[in-house]
Amino acid sequence: MRSLTRRQALGALAAVPTGMLAYEAPDIPDAVVRRHDEAIEHLLVSQVIKAGSRGYGTLEDPRGVYAVRPAASFIEACMAAYLHPQSKFHANPLLVDRMKLAAGYMERNQHADGFIDYRDTNFDSPPDTGFTIHNLATAACLAKRANRPDLLAITEPYMRKAGAGLVVGGIHTPNHRWVVCSALAQINEVFPDPSYIRRIDQWLQEGVDIDEDGQFTERSTSVYNAICDRAFLVIAAKLGRPALFEPVRKNLDSMLYLLHSDYDVVTEISRRQDRDQRSATMAAFWFPLQYLAVKDGNGQFATLANHLAPQSASLSAYMEYPEMARRLPAPAGLPDHFEREMRALGIVRVRRGPISATLISSDPIFFALHNGDVAIEGIRFASAFFGKGQFSAPAIKKQGENYVLSQKLEAAYYQPLNPPRRVTPATWSTLRKERAATQTCVLEQIATVVQTPKGFRLRIQASGTEGVPVSIEINLRDGGKLEGVSSAAEGSALLPGGFATYAGRENRIRFGPGLCEHSYTQVRGALPKLPGTSVYLTAFTPCDHTVEFECE
Repeated sequence: MRSLTRRQALGALAAVPTGMLAYEAPDIPDAVVRRHDEAIEHLLVSQVIKAGSRGYGTLEDPRGVYAVRPAASFIEACMAAYLHPQSKFHANPLLVDRMKLAAGYMERNQHADGFIDYRDTNFDSPPDTGFTIHNLATAACLAKRANRPDLLAITEPYMRKAGAGLVVGGIHTPNHRWVVCSALAQINEVFPDPSYIRRIDQWLQEGVDIDEDGQFTERSTSVYNAICDRAFLVIAAKLGRPALFEPVRKNLDSMLYLLHSDYDVVTEISRRQDRDQRSATMAAFWFPLQYLAVKDGNGQFATLANHLAPQSASLSAYMEYPEMARRLPAPAGLPDHFEREMRALGIVRVRRGPISATLISSDPIFFALHNGDVAIEGIRFASAFFGKGQFSAPAIKKQGENYVLSQKLEAAYYQPLNPPRRVTPATWSTLRKERAATQTCVLEQIATVVQTPKGFRLRIQASGTEGVPVSIEINLRDGGKLEGVSSAAEGSALLPGGFATYAGRENRIRFGPGLCEHSYTQVRGALPKLPGTSVYLTAFTPCDHTVEFECE
């Protein structure tokens, strides 16, 4: 495959005519344009330009599983650079040729019904087609505003065919409704069609799926929240429906209380693939934050937008929504001292400056603690109780200053059927409920968390059936220095007594006292060990042990 080198790409600028475009670009920060140009250099080299290749026109994929969306993103990026006067690639004919190449790939890989395959998992997929439109329609919008029908024509065949499909196509997940609606709103802006609006209204009749804590159905704090925010903002802006800004505001307000001091975001509540993702950020939220910071004069949104801008600010977004380029309001401080119960989510969030803690119900990871640059990613415990002793409390109850999570388990042995019945492999499970239960064993597990002047105190109790092995897992974020423990196995350590210290560059967490009555850390019925290093405390029931977590 022949690739364009950086020198060749930049050399193509030599013969570029100047002053050929009458496009009025908004006042966009120079750093955004420079970073975009750097991305163009990389994209030109990454595009597959070998005729006959399976990926001819799209971007390289190390797996050889070529995709349509990168081609759409490529066209969006090239269109913005080609049209923006301050770009090094302004009016460069090479970009036109390459956009046509990418559009050809998109059209060849579009089914007769207008949809594409997302070969990682979805085939003949309306929502994945919608995602490609988000990029391609931005390019089309810029071309139309620049009065360049020749550039608009590059996007038209794919967009019209996709639009015809999206007015009848279905979805998989909650956010896909809004992905499709925003795609149709974008197509309608460039190639108006009443059927697009009718389909948008049909989906919107289901109502916006946001809860009282400001989270959409999927609660995906690093991925799908941002996708929903973008979708509603686009529909509101393109179709003049200001009421749809409101769920975006509500979600962004909610996200302010799900940030750690290093701007990482809580992912433990997610119902999607970013659940429990470590070091997740709000990088995907720059667009709605920037837009509403300017529109609403919201200083907190401005603070986050400024923080994310060096990596996330988009040249094409500024060009499509020039109102975003107006002066941001003065930055305002983000919430960093609060105790907030989020009942719809079943969590409690606590911030005291660098100290950031999350209590979680209905989740084996019931407590997580960050202190600046060090973190306990999660605390779990399990008892070897009939293979079902992994602790997960259905609710968090506040009792005075304490937060209490509790779980009661029962396990029995069963008697012969009375009257007797023949039992086959097919009926074993269904007949079990008809057997008399005897020798019933009971186990009650409780976790109590309370704030202290230095951090938190955690009390673990397990009682009922006696002699049951208990294992408490304290899982640490990679990158710190752990002292005061004894090695148990790769990635595991025991804390037989005293205190352990986990230190980063600036902060540390000291926790203990330890407890080690056995070394059966991975008890039967417990979930597999969490990634990274875990420190274990172990006991037998009845167990009543308190661990102090001191943040320094």
